[in-house]
Amino acid sequence: MDYGITMTEKNGDAYYSVKWSPLAKADRHDIITKVPSVAGVYEIYWMDDNNRLRMFVVGKTDYGGLRSEIRRITDPELCLTDEKARKILEEREIWYRYAETNSSKIMADVIWFFMRTYFPENTSVSHSGRYENIFLKESAPDKLFWVP
Repeated sequence: MDYGITMTEKNGDAYYSVKWSPLAKADRHDIITKVPSVAGVYEIYWMDDNNRLRMFVVGKTDYGGLRSEIRRITDPELCLTDEKARKILEEREIWYRYAETNSSKIMADVIWFFMRTYFPENTSVSHSGRYENIFLKESAPDKLFWVP
């Protein structure tokens, strides 16, 4: 696993380390050949008129794996969401990155951390309930700055 999530536990707290894949422009053929068909977490962005990345979606996938989920979400022909999302997919450059993990509990904790950090008003995601506190450190081969 080149890009993935590791965890250590200390005194009832979880310390996650997320090693992201390189940021890549979404292309159906590249996704099919380069993204592994394993479980994990992902972030998808769109490029605005000022060449700044904007968060499109952060999520996790078990069944079907990262390859099929990223492919489904980034392709306007496969998009089953609202018209606003489809318009972004049709008109903008879409970028993605991912980190592998086979643990649904780890994915729940990591996604909860990201949602609480990125979108604190969204309380629809819950963590695994295993730890008192959750801490997270990210590393990536590229520097990513995005606008909410």
